[in-house]
Amino acid sequence: MDVTMDRDARPCGLTLQRPRDGREYREDQAVKGHQMAPVDRSLIERYESIDRRSLRAYRLERIRAQLRSHDYGGILLADPLNIRYATDTNNLGLWVMHSPSRYVYIATDGPVILFDFVSSRHNSEGIETIDEIRPAIPWLYFLAGPRVEEKATLWAREIADLVATYGAGNRRLALDRCDPWGAERLKAHGIELFDAQPLTEQARLIKSPEEIAQHEVSMAVCDLGISRMAESLRPGVTENQLWSILHETNVAHGGEWAESRLLNSGPRTNPWFQDASNRVIKAGDMVCFDTDMVGPGGYLSDISRSFVCPGRAMSASQGNLLGYAEDQIMHNVGLLRAGLSFREFAEQCWPVPERYVHNRYMMMLHGVGLVDEYPSVAYAVDFDAWGYDGTFQENMVVSVESYIGEQGGKEGVKLEEQVLITANGSIVLSQSPLLGRRN
Repeated sequence: MDVTMDRDARPCGLTLQRPRDGREYREDQAVKGHQMAPVDRSLIERYESIDRRSLRAYRLERIRAQLRSHDYGGILLADPLNIRYATDTNNLGLWVMHSPSRYVYIATDGPVILFDFVSSRHNSEGIETIDEIRPAIPWLYFLAGPRVEEKATLWAREIADLVATYGAGNRRLALDRCDPWGAERLKAHGIELFDAQPLTEQARLIKSPEEIAQHEVSMAVCDLGISRMAESLRPGVTENQLWSILHETNVAHGGEWAESRLLNSGPRTNPWFQDASNRVIKAGDMVCFDTDMVGPGGYLSDISRSFVCPGRAMSASQGNLLGYAEDQIMHNVGLLRAGLSFREFAEQCWPVPERYVHNRYMMMLHGVGLVDEYPSVAYAVDFDAWGYDGTFQENMVVSVESYIGEQGGKEGVKLEEQVLITANGSIVLSQSPLLGRRN
């Protein structure tokens, strides 16, 4: 390749070689017109003030309490969210969700050993609850290629050695993610395998004061993003443009990702569960979105709001949809308290009018932590099919759902509120008005 090189002398005596390959940065209005949104430093300071040592100690003990109650010698975690809960580390976040290659072994009465990438282990150093960091042995095909069986064998041998060394004779191991050939090799070493997910979900169920503070900071970032969306909503913007405001705000304040891209306008609001698109929003359109926002520290802010785009008065049918959705949220949030059973909640919940039953949301509420978590509480009509009972406890965080829209209807409304459950009721975590701006 013919490349012309410029040589610029530097004060330090080094020479910079810059290739001239014909490429240039864009300088049109799409570049020059871009403005970076301001950062609210108070939100970053609130996040930085959280006692992470206390948070880590609490979460690790919650896992170990589950291990003791089930008489397991240890737990092996490969799900990035479970690794994060157990160790407060996050390395190549979304990538490892589809390419599992980090893992952590936690002995019930012994060390926490994190297996990480050699080239990025520095990201996990200095965490006081991690006793040792070892090189991971990834055996997914992307990294191991035709050597998958070889690498899986080495991986299993090292895990079996940990169980033998730190299990005190207990060979019962909980694990969350493991392809069949890895599990087969662990069993060949005489290890009994058990599902770790019920343990981790139960461990994550009750939030510490530090976790509640994390939720509050994440929600404050979410509220800022929603306020900016409301301010920016006008005829002519696209769904994707409006949705990008929340993501930009989140990332600028140390947040991480969105679990979905649920923002719809006009006829795309019914039925629900459609990704944001390049549709241009028109005056008077209903605009609905679900934040599904994983904010600073990895804690989920999961609320939904519905606006009417300015420029045309809200219609009577839009007002009815908003009113019904508001009634459902307010009624069901008002039921929540520690000691209430899931079945009692389902039986006492707001009765969905018959014309909206077909398109009802898939559940009435779900738990919230790092992401959507246990429990998921079914409508009374669905309880026999897939519901299960349990009890709401103090310091659980849940999101209460509503979708109102007729089958084949022109528009629908999505609302959702995230709350902290207390002994005396529930506390709404968001400061964003439930109904937003209607016109």
